Amino acid sequence: MASANVAPAPARWSEATARDWYDNQPWLVGCNFIPSTGINQLEMWQADTFDIETIARELGWASALGFNTARVFLHDLLWRQDASGFIGRLDRFLATAGACGIRPMFVLFDGVWDPHPKLGPQRAPRPHVHNSGWVQSPGAEILGDTSRHSELEEYVKGVVGQFAADGRVLAWDLFNEPDNPNGAYSQHEVEKKDELAHALLQKAFEWARAAGPTQPLTVGVWRGRASGSGISAINDLMLAESDVVSFHSYDGPDRVAKRIDELECYHRPLLLTEYLSRPTGSTLGALLPMLKERKVGAFNWGLVAGKTQTQYPWDSWVKRYDGEPEVWFHDIFCADGRAYDESEVAAIRRLTGVD
Repeated sequence: MASANVAPAPARWSEATARDWYDNQPWLVGCNFIPSTGINQLEMWQADTFDIETIARELGWASALGFNTARVFLHDLLWRQDASGFIGRLDRFLATAGACGIRPMFVLFDGVWDPHPKLGPQRAPRPHVHNSGWVQSPGAEILGDTSRHSELEEYVKGVVGQFAADGRVLAWDLFNEPDNPNGAYSQHEVEKKDELAHALLQKAFEWARAAGPTQPLTVGVWRGRASGSGISAINDLMLAESDVVSFHSYDGPDRVAKRIDELECYHRPLLLTEYLSRPTGSTLGALLPMLKERKVGAFNWGLVAGKTQTQYPWDSWVKRYDGEPEVWFHDIFCADGRAYDESEVAAIRRLTGVD
């Protein structure tokens, strides 16, 4: 029998609490954001390369579109390197974003791209290659050793706890695509990644809830079934523990609509936290009107084409490109602020009501 003096573990939000929270938000519309001068999470946040001037300028462009949120990636090594300095830079970022009317969703862990992150100066981009320098968090050395997962507890509790009651933070996305097999780096991945990621994600939910956030927790379903028989263990965990339901899709509007239909069985707010791959039919013009009508939050991938080079498609890892593709994959602006497609920008502004 549990001691009467032991407080019960913090619980997942009820459906009613989640709906009440969402009813008090505007239509959430924004992007996945990294400044054009950052190749990855480490370069964005480390003291020597923290570029608040570019961040302010580019978030200003997002605000001019009518965007009110942004999904922003953090990294556990930043806490290990300099926890107090990292928290200070997060605070400066929140002040800058707040001045633009943008409340970010912070992402704590990431299962995609290079599984061997290193602090310090980051490598230069590979020419014409999509996300050639992005790094996973945690790296394979920790993810692959469950006895080391506890090393991440202080990071999760420290960051979430610091901003647990801060109204400038919209939400916490605990782990981006945790079980991604990561074709570009498959030879460097840990074995049984899905099982290891499941174990860490379960702990991450516990740690984050223990920090007492007033904001919702979520992890986005990105592949596979989202309900019924045949659902994977990790999808089941994501959907059983998320306060609000988030998902990724780079499909066209018909398939996104079917995914929304599938996820509505959870009776919770829905956030599409990754989309936009123009060549596959996942476009701002095709998806945003439907998402607004169905009251689904929308975060496209990318704002400004820069060192991540995500205007290039995923196949740039295996196919040679000598210059920018005629049709951009992600992103909305060039680094000088020119729109990739002026008509696209005008359509966004009409939908968000700033035009």
